[in-house]
Amino acid sequence: MTSPLTVRPLTAETLSDHLDICRTAFYAEADEPTRAAQLRLWEPARFRGVFDGDELIGGGGVWPRRITLPGTGPQPFAGVTMVAVAPGHRRRGALTGLMRSLLHDLHAEGADPLAALWASEGGIYGRFGYGIAVEASRVEIAKGARFLPTVDTGTDRVREVSRTVAEPLIRELHAKVAEQRTGWLERDEDTWHYRLLDGPPQRGGKQAWRFAVHPEGYALFRVNAAHDGLSLDVQEIVTATPAGHAAIWRHLLDSDLVSSINYWGCAPDEPLRHLLADPRAAKTEREDSLWVRLVEVDRALPMRTYTGPLDTVLELTDEFCPWNAGRWRLVIDTGGRAELTRTEDTPELTLSSTALGSAFLGGVRLSTLAAAGRVHEHRPAAAAALSRAFLVDPAPHTMEIF
Repeated sequence: MTSPLTVRPLTAETLSDHLDICRTAFYAEADEPTRAAQLRLWEPARFRGVFDGDELIGGGGVWPRRITLPGTGPQPFAGVTMVAVAPGHRRRGALTGLMRSLLHDLHAEGADPLAALWASEGGIYGRFGYGIAVEASRVEIAKGARFLPTVDTGTDRVREVSRTVAEPLIRELHAKVAEQRTGWLERDEDTWHYRLLDGPPQRGGKQAWRFAVHPEGYALFRVNAAHDGLSLDVQEIVTATPAGHAAIWRHLLDSDLVSSINYWGCAPDEPLRHLLADPRAAKTEREDSLWVRLVEVDRALPMRTYTGPLDTVLELTDEFCPWNAGRWRLVIDTGGRAELTRTEDTPELTLSSTALGSAFLGGVRLSTLAAAGRVHEHRPAAAAALSRAFLVDPAPHTMEIF
């Protein structure tokens, strides 16, 4: 039976209407400053709405961003954002139609060959070819935890300053670090405005932003008085050197009156544990953060460099974006540059474009996916060789939800 649902581009008016659907779907309250900031950021033409007749029932769109890739620095990608379907209209194919429209339009337009998103639920986006590519850590540590005596915090002081003083300092430092760290995103003026919104919805019962700055780092955090005693909830720590990193953490750990410091979204290889006299003082958990989708594998893979050389043949499966399916020869030269071309040669590996997307930033090993049965070898050690080609150091990290 033909679906009564249609997908078409949004207008300025219907994009605003879609933001209301998102707030309902994600249980958020009305927030006009946030709405205004979002409408400044996003082009309605890059968003698609799902309509039941004339009624808008869901949608989502692409926020063009730049992400730092291994060896090539900041590169454009399609940041898929604000995907939601109104309650009462779910499980009718709206999300599938929307995701097909977004990805197929990127392909038809020859637009960004790489897409990425943050998943609200873990079981949704694998159906559309997105794979977990980056993980983040959640750290909780009690105030006053001691460092090893060998830790160097340098001689520069960490100061807590006003937003007016802090903003130019943190913007400059973030730009410097972001272009070097795989998975970090560039921020323009409107993105910084959105990131630093500070009304009641953003605070969630906590206090206003606080800024701790150092010549080689900063911390953006809030004071949380919602539990027994005060705690510090860290939004981001950005540091350019080991001494700056240690100094920022020492400042937070030495805060008076608080009981703990909590940081969700730090790097999966956050070195805090290795600064501590008692490594178990830092309680950590890992979870997924960025999910990556290779919209066009032959254009996406050459966007980064690899630890080559390598010459292998892949049999790719991709039901949702069928132009990716088939046999491809991947050649990585001695400089780490990759080329992907069609071939009829016998494959050494069979895998999905989803698995390849998971490995793309170097945060998920293809050898791990092979152990899970998601990569199939036709030549012994072929998975390990390709897995090594994708590795990066330090681990990819994306702290900014979009």
